[in-house]
Amino acid sequence: MSLSTRKNWKTVAVGASCLVAGAGASAISTAGAATSTTPTTPPAHQQQAKGKGGHKGIAGRAVEGTAVVETKNGPQTVKFNRGFVQSVNGQQLTLREGTKNKTYKTVTLNVPANAKVKDNGQQASLSKVTAGQRASVIQTPKGTFVQAHTPKAKS
Repeated sequence: MSLSTRKNWKTVAVGASCLVAGAGASAISTAGAATSTTPTTPPAHQQQAKGKGGHKGIAGRAVEGTAVVETKNGPQTVKFNRGFVQSVNGQQLTLREGTKNKTYKTVTLNVPANAKVKDNGQQASLSKVTAGQRASVIQTPKGTFVQAHTPKAKS
């Protein structure tokens, strides 16, 4: 992996870490609100043991976000969008953000020609991404990264 690629992924990793930390702080502050009912979900440590909840659960459900991260060059903005590919038209990628059965919103992103694109784990061009795939788009000051994959069929 080249030095510039490692720096790009470090920026992405720092952005994702900030997103998780922010989501965790939000969850903690929300959990501190007074309530008069008995909670119906198990404590977070029990949820995490079952593979649910925890920081992965919060970040795993996020469909879009923006984080400002501190780098050696000062604050940098990192944006991400996740969802289901509806279409690819030239350098435009249209995503339906949300869950399999519910739509949060539909966005059309302009993906630069020099973006790093992976389709099912393999280097690809944006034109290889197809409707119905799940995709994540991460935009940093150093570049745009697109990861798409075909969801596994459930038996």
